[in-house]
Amino acid sequence: MEEYLEIGQIVNTNGLKGLLKVKPLTDDITRFEELETIYIQIHSQLVEKKIEKVRYVKNMVLLKLEGIVDINEAEKYRNLYIKINRKDIKELPENSYLIVDMLKCEVYTEENELLGKMIDVLQTGSNDVYVVKNENGKEILLPAIKDVVKKVDIQNKKIIVKLMEGLI
Repeated sequence: MEEYLEIGQIVNTNGLKGLLKVKPLTDDITRFEELETIYIQIHSQLVEKKIEKVRYVKNMVLLKLEGIVDINEAEKYRNLYIKINRKDIKELPENSYLIVDMLKCEVYTEENELLGKMIDVLQTGSNDVYVVKNENGKEILLPAIKDVVKKVDIQNKKIIVKLMEGLI
């Protein structure tokens, strides 16, 4: 499992004093308020930055980070990703999993037939939809509901599902 997890992407600057405009990649954007430090992925290196201030504009996060004092410095971080250490994530509710941990899990039917690998999770509002790609490149969409998803085993990268009529 990955040690550092992406929680946002710096998409722009805001103002002249070095604020960074961040597109959150997390379900709970207020998550940024609970963090003291974040890591910015610069090429293959993670650079630690202390958070000085957090604000919100629409569905975006505005971050003021230590050491970034003007727009010229802030501009250097555009399009980079913000990560946190896995140990700093919130505890997940029972039967909830991080999408990054589910990706590349093999998906099997209850009859042990391999359907393919999980490649994406679509968040539709009412329930998530798992996107599974088989060996022929065909995508299968599975609703993430109790009637379909029977077991998720992150450690062994395996998901067991019950196919309902009409799903494939």
